Amino acid sequence: MNRLKELRLAKRYTQIKMQALTGIDQSDYSKLERGIRYYTFEQCRSIAKALGTSMDYLAGLTDDPRPYPRAAEKRKGNK
Repeated sequence: MNRLKELRLAKRYTQIKMQALTGIDQSDYSKLERGIRYYTFEQCRSIAKALGTSMDYLAGLTDDPRPYPRAAEKRKGNK
């Protein structure tokens, strides 16, 4: 099973729920999970946000599924 599907199932999201969260058509999302289609930068970004992970994790560049702090969150923490 790939990381995309594992994360989705861990959150108990359906592909239809992912469509609502990301705007990616369910049939296209299914192809992404099966590796038939590759995501665009924008799709990867919206999927990472919806699943609470990093784009690097989805791309296999890290084994840490935790998301990176966002710029706005960093500024809040410095106040």
